[in-house]
Amino acid sequence: MPSLRDIRKKIDAIKKIGQITKAMNMVASAKLRSIQGRLEGFRPYRNKFEEVIGNLLSSGAVELNKIELLQVREEIKRVGIVLVTADRGLCGAFNANLIREAEKLMSKFKSEGKETELICVGRKGAQYFARRAPVRESYTDVMGKVLMQDARKIARSAMMAFLSGEWDEAYIIYGYFINLIKQIPKVEKLLPISFEEEAKTEEEKPQEASALYLYEPEEDLLLAELLPLYVNVKVFAAMLETAVSEQAARMTAMDNAQRACSDMVKELTLLFNKTRQAAITKELMDIVGGAEAISK
Repeated sequence: MPSLRDIRKKIDAIKKIGQITKAMNMVASAKLRSIQGRLEGFRPYRNKFEEVIGNLLSSGAVELNKIELLQVREEIKRVGIVLVTADRGLCGAFNANLIREAEKLMSKFKSEGKETELICVGRKGAQYFARRAPVRESYTDVMGKVLMQDARKIARSAMMAFLSGEWDEAYIIYGYFINLIKQIPKVEKLLPISFEEEAKTEEEKPQEASALYLYEPEEDLLLAELLPLYVNVKVFAAMLETAVSEQAARMTAMDNAQRACSDMVKELTLLFNKTRQAAITKELMDIVGGAEAISK
């Protein structure tokens, strides 16, 4: 049986860990409120962007075969994957789920005889795949402050790989924020740009046009300018979703850790009391035994 001193040290150590997890929970909550506001403001912007491009594509005045970002390759040999993870851990299985989804997608393409290459956004994904898979580029320390300029660099790298023929397709994997309790890995096709294959919720679906629009300049020139911007928007939205999901997952993980600390303190306190009571009982028995020996 451990001594009273050892049990007391364990209780004090666990209480300190509980204070740390509580502080981390509060920090994650503050960060979540800040970045969640950005996400809620950006989702309608992305939906409106998709609505405009959808109207341009359905106008019939655009020759889609001449726009490279829309062209579907006849044979898919090499696939690019943009994996967006967090820069830090202590957020439960959030990063592990994203990495597992990437490995699942890579295994699927490998079974089809296709080669894969990664662009890792976030330190956790970059560290994991550094020696496990071909990595084209890694962007670390960009998820603390999600900036459009970083999203442009990532999107430009993916588009250059697609336009140069190094990639025949490109997908993006990120953590989609549903609520504080649920965040899921999501896979979307990034290139060639398509609006038909993605299963969207009612909130995400772009609204149908209620009127005909006149465009200046012409539709084909306008679409050629908007499509690269749309890829930027899509990458930036994925980074925002992942950043919000990370903080929500960290809040949940720290809350669970704090509860576990409380439970352990209760159990150790009970053990401490039992050990102390046993020690007191033993001392009383020694005293009584000594007194009886003296009286005899």
